[in-house]
Amino acid sequence: MRRIGIWIAAGGLLLATAACGGSPGNGSGSGGGAKTQSLSVGAVAEPANLDFTSTEGAAIPQILLVNVYEGLVKLDQNGEIVPLLAEKWDISGDRKTYTFTLRKNVKFSSGAPFTADDVVFSLGRVKTDWKLKIKTQLDVVDKVEKKDDSTAVVTLKRPSNGFLYAMTSRLGAMFSRTGVADLANKPVGTGPYVLGAWRRGDSIRLDANPSYWGTKPALSSVTMKYFKDATAMNNALLTGGIDVISSVQAPESLQQFADPNRFQTVEGTTNGEVVLSMNNGRPPFDDKKVRQAVRHAIDHKALLDTAWAGRGQLIGSMVPPTDPWYEDRTGDYPYDPGKAKELLGGKTYAVKMRIPNLPYAVSSAQVVKSQLAQVGINAEIEPLEFPARWLDQVFSKGDYHLSIINHVEPRDMGIFADKSYYFHYDNPEFGKLLASADEGTEQQQTDDLKQAAKLLSDDAAADWLFLFPNLIVAKKGVTGLPKNAIAESFDFTALAKQ
Repeated sequence: MRRIGIWIAAGGLLLATAACGGSPGNGSGSGGGAKTQSLSVGAVAEPANLDFTSTEGAAIPQILLVNVYEGLVKLDQNGEIVPLLAEKWDISGDRKTYTFTLRKNVKFSSGAPFTADDVVFSLGRVKTDWKLKIKTQLDVVDKVEKKDDSTAVVTLKRPSNGFLYAMTSRLGAMFSRTGVADLANKPVGTGPYVLGAWRRGDSIRLDANPSYWGTKPALSSVTMKYFKDATAMNNALLTGGIDVISSVQAPESLQQFADPNRFQTVEGTTNGEVVLSMNNGRPPFDDKKVRQAVRHAIDHKALLDTAWAGRGQLIGSMVPPTDPWYEDRTGDYPYDPGKAKELLGGKTYAVKMRIPNLPYAVSSAQVVKSQLAQVGINAEIEPLEFPARWLDQVFSKGDYHLSIINHVEPRDMGIFADKSYYFHYDNPEFGKLLASADEGTEQQQTDDLKQAAKLLSDDAAADWLFLFPNLIVAKKGVTGLPKNAIAESFDFTALAKQ
């Protein structure tokens, strides 16, 4: 995963589902390979629009970041920060000044040159124009200046372990000063692909950028084809309608793709914590004992086996194993219905569980409902259309008791530090630990974030059902599929067909 730090009032994005892109069988276009090829990838949860500066959710950066929009830096498959539009960067001794040397002869897809003026413009827009809570991750920036066309200088208010890591996310995307008039429909970036066509309710196609500054992609186009249910997506791969299932939505169906002469399966890890959200600001979950009862009432192994065919990993916290401060916290609340009933003091509750209408959430909710009922918490499941209705009712208005969502943002524990975030968790000590972690030494950062994760667990701010697996199925001959999905984007440039 990416960065070096976590954020105080980070507000990280969440949600989403598919992590991959692709497009139809042989097509036309101008890729960099000897043959003109395209690829089609099945996904779920089509983005509502293409503006990730004002719209929550992971679906937009998954398809646009790195592919259409590029940043100064990005994450590689090992989670290391590597150069992209910046050839290199230097950090001052006091850790507050970052000098980025930019690549020369880079152009936006509109033909406008990319210079340090665009760096100043893009980072300035995060503060002035972005609508998302995660923009607070760059509050640490004091000023951004142009030294010359190829040099941009960012000065921080204080040392920050998290700044450069945040720059690998959508927050670091570089925009053209003349290309932000219609971000929802017409993205203008420096990346290897441009928007080809968007058939709303069906698919988004990216075409290779013929004037791309770097190595040309092997594919002429990549199309993400959206499906409402797992069976339809599986059938599309079985019948040749798509080349890749970007994120398997029915793990129990993998046997259908067991023939190695036709298919391949890739399984790895993600940043995605599947969270059982509890509204800490509304009864009964404003009571810590009730939240703790929920954690004891859930048999996490049984849930993973039942809801997701045992695929994924139990973690017990908001920290995935790929982060340096990970500790296995699955033992904090062992499955103990008797203890749960004791914590509830004989009381029973009726609550609403408002979930996105996504397969993992629907499957998990059925198990959670059954297990909570055994201790006296009766949950009424209400599936909401995702993303629009879930974002409106649960994320924005906080009108829920329980929910289930896959928080896919890298290193996003800081979302719990913002009491206005939809969890409505409020513990000032947690925010202090994150602030100390961001400013301190590497060892202090690790120690503080371990304490922060423990505090979240002790307070039962939420329950962490499992870590979502990176589970991809593709036709034989598709190459460049990522084993691990640890950044916001799915990098299409590695994809090819043999």
